[in-house]
Amino acid sequence: MLEKIREGSQGVVAKTILILVILSFAFAGVSSYLGSDTGVPAAVVNGTEISEAELEQAFQNERASLEQQYGEMFEALAADDSYMQSIKAGVLDRLIANTLVDQAAIDLGLRVSDEQIKQAIFNEQAFQTDGKFDNERYQAVLRQLNYQPVTFRNMMRVDMTRRQLLNAIVGSEFVLDGEATQLAALQSQTRDISYIAVDSTPFLDSVEVTDEEAKTYYDNNLSRFNSPELVNLEYVELNVDDIAETITVDDAEVEKDYQDNESQYLTPEKRLAAHIYAASGDDDADKAKLAEVYARLQAGEDFAELAKTESDDQFSAEQGGQIDWFEQGVMDAAFDQELFSLQKGAYSNVVKGEFGYHIIKLLDVQPGAIASLDEVKDKIVAQIKAKKALDIFYGLQTQLSDTSYEIPDTLVDTAEAVNKTVQTTGLFTRDNPPAGLDSPNLVKAAFSDQVLNDGMNSDVIELAPNHVVVVRMKEHQQAGTLGFDKVKTNIISRLKQDKANEKARDKAAGYMADLESGTSDLSAELTSVANLERNNQSVDAAITTKAFQMPEPAEGSQSIDTVALGAGYAVVVLNRVNNVTEPESAVVQSVKDALGRQYANSDYRAMIDLLKAQATIEYPVAE
Repeated sequence: MLEKIREGSQGVVAKTILILVILSFAFAGVSSYLGSDTGVPAAVVNGTEISEAELEQAFQNERASLEQQYGEMFEALAADDSYMQSIKAGVLDRLIANTLVDQAAIDLGLRVSDEQIKQAIFNEQAFQTDGKFDNERYQAVLRQLNYQPVTFRNMMRVDMTRRQLLNAIVGSEFVLDGEATQLAALQSQTRDISYIAVDSTPFLDSVEVTDEEAKTYYDNNLSRFNSPELVNLEYVELNVDDIAETITVDDAEVEKDYQDNESQYLTPEKRLAAHIYAASGDDDADKAKLAEVYARLQAGEDFAELAKTESDDQFSAEQGGQIDWFEQGVMDAAFDQELFSLQKGAYSNVVKGEFGYHIIKLLDVQPGAIASLDEVKDKIVAQIKAKKALDIFYGLQTQLSDTSYEIPDTLVDTAEAVNKTVQTTGLFTRDNPPAGLDSPNLVKAAFSDQVLNDGMNSDVIELAPNHVVVVRMKEHQQAGTLGFDKVKTNIISRLKQDKANEKARDKAAGYMADLESGTSDLSAELTSVANLERNNQSVDAAITTKAFQMPEPAEGSQSIDTVALGAGYAVVVLNRVNNVTEPESAVVQSVKDALGRQYANSDYRAMIDLLKAQATIEYPVAE
């Protein structure tokens, strides 16, 4: 978990990465913090239930991660129910694996101390500023994730306990130096080759394909000419953004809005708080402890020093109790009320919060300020446009819905009612809806009985917030086999290319025979490449692959073979294999690292397979 937090701890996407990583772990591995679920569990692992709520939350996290990875393409993937079910099955499998690992760690008596957790958080770069632990940053991250320090530390405990087992198993693999050196030497090997490429393009004009040949190919390969189901839609679209672009706003409106909503442009007062915290779980003991601390404060002892020695919040204690800057309404009600009633430098009596008791001190105050009209004018204009556009949009959306329902066999009246034009999509399949309309909801509606079979207008479809559309069928082509006439031209082109390739192959075979006979009178020139590497980009990949598949020639001889190219054939001559006896240390280390990762992954999978084989895993079904 912390490795992923560290990778994303800087920059604009930090919050997103932190939320996805930590919440994914929390819901996947620490179900006890989510409360009970009375429904049928998704799985039961050795008596431990994985609830449907846990599975759904972990699935939604995975879905969000895929959506971020694939962008707009994800909507098309999400429209495939079988694909999403396979993703969900994979998520459940990971939850089961995590549960098995946690159970194994408990059985082995693995534990993580409070001090280990504290040091792990102190050493985590995601919570550091200039290489040092930053309590303000730590508290800010936890607030963004809506976690209390105690909850986060408990999550850390589970995660670190799990890692103890994984490190013991996965970290036990090793790669021998000789093994890595041998493989690095093989990867570093180069070869001296010559080749003749025979392009098939010049033969295209000399080959002919008859209609009978084309028809025979068609009849023998009907499955290659299947056509997917296609639809062409008419639609009427409403988008609040388009409406907003047509709206003008004068200065008087901006001035009035600024005066009416001046409080919106107020930068709120912030207060820097410190506290001494007691949260053992025993209310009476916590209250008594802080009452004693309060008495010591009253006697003149230093607040920061007492926070370091007496506060249960060890992280803020390191900073003399300092927590963070807070706006009013951020903390729980009791804490918030006390903090904003204090004078700078003053501290409170004992305050009962949601998760324990506090003595709160106000360290500093940042007064609020009002932004000028010039500073917020563009924002106000955008807000006025958005509000007016939204009012217009809602009215038009009602008309769109009513008219398309009342006159269901055409969109002409609907378009006139909302002052829009009827647009068309062109033919598309379920898998490639047109850009801008590539919503799973639209695809589902387009192929529904209402639109596809009954020929009626669809219901109003939401493409995005305040962006809707109504569609109807314009053209429908059933899935089936394309007729010969539609594919004849493509078949003839393919068969001509095949015949041209055969001629290129025959010519390459002739060159190969001449080379094997040792003739010096070749009608084509050999291209020589010395020290050809496996990852060479300048030579056709098929030639390179063939060169490294060919056997090493005997001293004074050559290995010769042919290989198919994209359009033609080539004769490949292997002249020499250049072995590397001592590969570069960096290459050896890279190979060693790659093998280590490969072995570690194999060890992990083997461990999970063993735990599964020994476990009782049930998948209850709701009655």
